[in-house]
Amino acid sequence: MANYGPARPNAIARWLYFVAALVVMMVLVGGITRLTESGLSITEWKPVTGTLPPFSEQAWQAEFDAYRQIPEYTQVNGPAGMTLAQYKFIYFWEWLHRLLGRVIGLAFAVPLVLYWIRGAIPIGYKPRLLALLALGAMQGVFGWLMVSSGVGAEAQELGRTDVSHYWLSIHLMTAFFTLGGLVWTALDLTNHAQGQPRAGLRGFPIVVLLVVALQLLYGAWMAGLNAGYVAGGGWLNSWPLMQGSFFPDGVDWSRGAWHAFTADPFMVHFIHRWWAWITVGFLIVMARKLRATQRPISVAIHLVFGVQILLGIATVWSGVALWIAVAHQLFGALLVCVTVWGAHAMGYRDRMPGSALR
Repeated sequence: MANYGPARPNAIARWLYFVAALVVMMVLVGGITRLTESGLSITEWKPVTGTLPPFSEQAWQAEFDAYRQIPEYTQVNGPAGMTLAQYKFIYFWEWLHRLLGRVIGLAFAVPLVLYWIRGAIPIGYKPRLLALLALGAMQGVFGWLMVSSGVGAEAQELGRTDVSHYWLSIHLMTAFFTLGGLVWTALDLTNHAQGQPRAGLRGFPIVVLLVVALQLLYGAWMAGLNAGYVAGGGWLNSWPLMQGSFFPDGVDWSRGAWHAFTADPFMVHFIHRWWAWITVGFLIVMARKLRATQRPISVAIHLVFGVQILLGIATVWSGVALWIAVAHQLFGALLVCVTVWGAHAMGYRDRMPGSALR
């Protein structure tokens, strides 16, 4: 790195792809953290000292004692007879999740400073990179606000044994938005290195991104509400049916339509499973538009949404088996990547000479 020269768009693009891979890993570990009910195991936010886990038995006991004060323990894990060894297991996943967040912050901030000082950032990209840095910082803040919703005074007062699914969705959607921004910027930089224009974003690609975003939002609410468990038992009874019928019983309309559509596990599950097919329809159209000139992107889009659909069905059929559900969340992150890739290709094509001939 001692001999940079001027702008280094390819080097910066490779760095952003690396950070994007770390974000995908973060989503994967976050899924494990959620599915193992580990997210409330660390009740304090210690940005520096929290980097290291407890080492002595006294330190472990102190962490366990703090956890034993929150409703998740007093109402769920305490009556179930949770041991210190079991607590260490859930502590590990939350600690690893937070550690990855710190690693991603350093992996982005330190190279950004070095590239900036050495004049390696092409003109016009500094504001975008700063915006991505700010998104990463916001992601950490949202993560703590999510945890606070399950361990703070309000949670104690309400007896809430889990985090707010709204804060969980904000936390996850910020990660997905950051991931998309990293991939888009890296693709723009690759074009820049070849003397090609940046991609624009308008029209149909925006619609596809919004359709995918709504599906991901409902997936986040599914996770936060544990809505994957409400489908019922048996293969046909749990998918394509719910509890043996197309529309599930149990939707609570007494608190209004907003609550039903955003916080009722039966309705959220119903929307998530059927909006998926609308999402597939839009992705198929996008892939067909790219098939002639960008076949690898078309194949990637088909592959990712195909596997994602199968994993979603398998998650329900398996009663939300841990590793199937984790794989489903992982492919959600990959879906963000390939959709952004497709939208970028269409936006780049729109700006190329002769685009009106498509």
